Amino acid sequence: MLDREGFRPNVGIILANSRNEVFWGKRIREHSWQFPQGGIKKGETPEQAMFRELHEETGLLPEHVRILGRTRDWLRYEVPKQWIRREWRHTYKGQKQIWFLLRMVGRDSDVSLRATEKPEFDAWRWSDYWVPLDAVIEFKRGVYEQALTELARYLFLHPADRKPRWTVEPISEVTS
Repeated sequence: MLDREGFRPNVGIILANSRNEVFWGKRIREHSWQFPQGGIKKGETPEQAMFRELHEETGLLPEHVRILGRTRDWLRYEVPKQWIRREWRHTYKGQKQIWFLLRMVGRDSDVSLRATEKPEFDAWRWSDYWVPLDAVIEFKRGVYEQALTELARYLFLHPADRKPRWTVEPISEVTS
């Protein structure tokens, strides 16, 4: 399902724990880290798609999280042509996403990367909210920065804490 401009509707999820650290998943058999995300199916609202993707990618259920906020508008990124299937190259441009900020109210042990038959992550970790984005595939970095910046107001009371600090050391990962 593409819009008139060639963008596929999608949701992105920033999941924060009680220390305002965010969940990062490592793509299976890759060295790239990302937030949970996925397409919106026909007839689904962005919120329904978000809860479905959250479960598919992390095993978490609605009772494990609380919605703190979402982006006002769609955030878009274009996928480089070499990453697009040949048969889609004349119609598909990339993704348009509504991003949700969630507060984890469950426990770390509620996370299950093997909740579905097709897991997308093989490791996960909590990282500082403003962790450097260089582990994210390059063409998505701008959208990640936009989403983190727009949604920071729901987590941080002091305006200075809402600005990116890109000098945080990575923390160890948890495998499941």
